[in-house]
Amino acid sequence: MNRRRYLRALAGALLLLATPALAQDYPNRSINWVIPYPPGGTTDIMARLTAAKVSEILKTPIIPVNKAGASGTVGSDSVRTSPADGYTILFNASLFVLGKQLYKTLPYDPQTDFLPLGRVAAAPLMLITHPSVKANTLTELVAAAKADPKSYNFAVSSLGAAGHLATLEFLRLAKLDLTLVPYKGTAPAVSDIMAGTVQLFIDPIAATYPPVKGGKAKALAITSTKRAATAPDVPTSAEAGMPDLVLASWYGAWAPKGTPQAVVDRLAKALEQAANDLEFKARLEQLGLEPVFDGPAAFRKYIAADVEKNAALLKGANYQPE
Repeated sequence: MNRRRYLRALAGALLLLATPALAQDYPNRSINWVIPYPPGGTTDIMARLTAAKVSEILKTPIIPVNKAGASGTVGSDSVRTSPADGYTILFNASLFVLGKQLYKTLPYDPQTDFLPLGRVAAAPLMLITHPSVKANTLTELVAAAKADPKSYNFAVSSLGAAGHLATLEFLRLAKLDLTLVPYKGTAPAVSDIMAGTVQLFIDPIAATYPPVKGGKAKALAITSTKRAATAPDVPTSAEAGMPDLVLASWYGAWAPKGTPQAVVDRLAKALEQAANDLEFKARLEQLGLEPVFDGPAAFRKYIAADVEKNAALLKGANYQPE
């Protein structure tokens, strides 16, 4: 073995020896929890709830940092280019993994440039309308929109998000061609629904049900196979007349590629503890979210299957990457 190979082998051995110590020492300072969307949306709500519980488990400060822009690309890429030391973590929704299907150019590959840490929740979606919309079921809505399609616009919180996919599926099933109005996040879309600027919106229940409870919006259906405990009066898509409209969003955390395995394991364990915490689960259920947990390996497989399924949906809708 020449000197160069010897030194490389020695460095590798020293790194392996140092890894357990790194795991024991981690974390020894605050962690930035990057949320690539504006405050107020479901991803932001979920990210902050999860960060608070993981902070409690790790006994270290976790700082939620909103870095919005380009449908989540700006914040996500800031994590990719951060040091791979476990102190900058991405918390994102299912939209994130479809980046390559949504954009012609993307600075990263969601499946190879990030390490999945854990999936912690799923979220049924809710179709809401401005109160002036006369339809009270999906069947009535389809009939009204076919009679006067120019009077019905669909808000979209972010291209490629679960709500966007559900909107495309709704239009396909209904054989409708309505105008889609893209927004930079859920909160401004909800505001425009309440104002009557747009008439229709599908997004996770955590963000769409509060205006319904306040009487500023109307709920027609939940895109799941069973009613949500937090909104028992809202029918499922099947009950409202569209049984094949079944989609959900989900939420998880990622570290930059190259993060030491010991750190990945520590973070994944903390996420698992958070997901199984009774107080955390009760809070999610109050928001209409479903507590789940997939560790790194299972999460990676879940992502691959989700991308395959939703890429087919986008292709069927003739979606053209931007």
